[in-house]
Amino acid sequence: MLTILGFVMIATFLVLIMMKKMSPLAALVLVPALFCVLVGKGAHLGEYVLDGIGDLAPTAAMLMFAIIYFGVMIDVGLFDPIVRLILRFCKADPVRIVVGTAVLAAVVSLDGDGSTTFMITVSAMLPLYRRLKMSVLVMTCVAATANGVMNTVPWGGPTARAATALELDAGEIFVPMIPALAVGLLFVFFLAYVLGRRERGRLGLLTLDEDDAPAREVAPGARADEPVFAAVGGADAPTVAVAAAGGPGRVPLTKGRFPTGGGTGQGPADQPGAGDAEARPDGPATACTAPPASTTASDAGADTGAADDPQTLDPNRPTLRPKLYWFNAALTATLLTLLILQTLPIPVLFLLGAAVALTVNFPHMPDQKARIAAHSENVLNVSGMVFAAAVFTGVLTGTGMVEHMARWLVDGVPDGLGPHMAVVTGVLSIPLTYFMSNDGFYFGIVPILAEAGAAHGVSPTEIARASLVGQALHMSSPLVPAVYVLVGMAKVEFGDHTRFTVKWAALTALVVLGASLAFGII
Repeated sequence: MLTILGFVMIATFLVLIMMKKMSPLAALVLVPALFCVLVGKGAHLGEYVLDGIGDLAPTAAMLMFAIIYFGVMIDVGLFDPIVRLILRFCKADPVRIVVGTAVLAAVVSLDGDGSTTFMITVSAMLPLYRRLKMSVLVMTCVAATANGVMNTVPWGGPTARAATALELDAGEIFVPMIPALAVGLLFVFFLAYVLGRRERGRLGLLTLDEDDAPAREVAPGARADEPVFAAVGGADAPTVAVAAAGGPGRVPLTKGRFPTGGGTGQGPADQPGAGDAEARPDGPATACTAPPASTTASDAGADTGAADDPQTLDPNRPTLRPKLYWFNAALTATLLTLLILQTLPIPVLFLLGAAVALTVNFPHMPDQKARIAAHSENVLNVSGMVFAAAVFTGVLTGTGMVEHMARWLVDGVPDGLGPHMAVVTGVLSIPLTYFMSNDGFYFGIVPILAEAGAAHGVSPTEIARASLVGQALHMSSPLVPAVYVLVGMAKVEFGDHTRFTVKWAALTALVVLGASLAFGII
């Protein structure tokens, strides 16, 4: 009975948030509370919730101070050079922008912390997506999936948990998995290329001319005086302008849909926004609007869809501290180094880092209060979501539903698959790491799978390696606090992110599993 109720509870939660019948925060609290009563343990609800909060409180504290720290670093301009570098590489081409997102997320993921990865990636890339009206869901999809693959580094969490649970060496688990994980990461880059092509087909191909004077080639059948969109290079982000044919550069915008004012860029990659209009070869796309050529994106207001976006990196914002750039860079490098070396608990590191960053960059108390207030919305949203998730995990664990669900799945494995328990573990890791926390999976399920495998001659090391397969999907789980940093900073609905990302992340996990089998790793 607990098994059935556990699966029904998870399914109910997912359906409610994907259909937008409830907010994730409300669903994380009310759904498990209801099912706790249904299993006859309503009297213990407070105990379960407090246990869950106690387990996740350090994570919530880490996220709160990490958001403040990286928010301050964004304010003072630490990541502006990264934006300019990416902009030069991307050249306003949707394909390059999406691939650049995947590469940036993968590189930053080397620090082993998903929240850090998402804060840096969103801060650097969101202005480009907003300005060019690209789907922000594409950004959250490739960032989460790339981080999921890279999350398997020994200091990232899953590998260390698997090693601890099975009393193995983390290097013995991780090093042989590198070829399979490399294939998975290459697949993420390929996925980014495919999604970028879809965005290019929807929006057209925008380029940045070296002299910032955009123009275009006239497509067959199009009128020479027809206005087109082009991205004009700025210091940190492209601005939108209208150019006529005949200029020195060219912008081949001959198909797809062009963005207009009011679009959010948050719909699926293959679904144009409600304000989009089809470009017609027989005349100007009269439904499309743009500011005059001399108007910048910030002046264009609603036409850019990003003028009021606090994530847009204004190159002239008053919070910039160019004289302290190298201090801030050294502080961040030191913080990440200590994080990787695990010199102090991560919440303590970010608490100290945030205090130092605020004191040095904003020595006056009113300025410090203003910076904290500026990032308070993200702090409240993320920390609130973490504590709400504590209700879900507390009830799921406290009532015994997780244990019953796991044993039901393990017992359901036919005896004939016993010699292939490593493959079974890899397959099970995909849904189980999505519906469970890493702690629950690696300390509760993996030992059971290892025992079943040992009875058929499968080594615990193979089971441990196979258990890493599902991490690409795990990073989009509603039980992962970092994902709320991603969707919160990107300002997309969690249900929309889930609906768009799950299929691609699951496919990536299957690619890692296939590569593991092909290389004989498991």
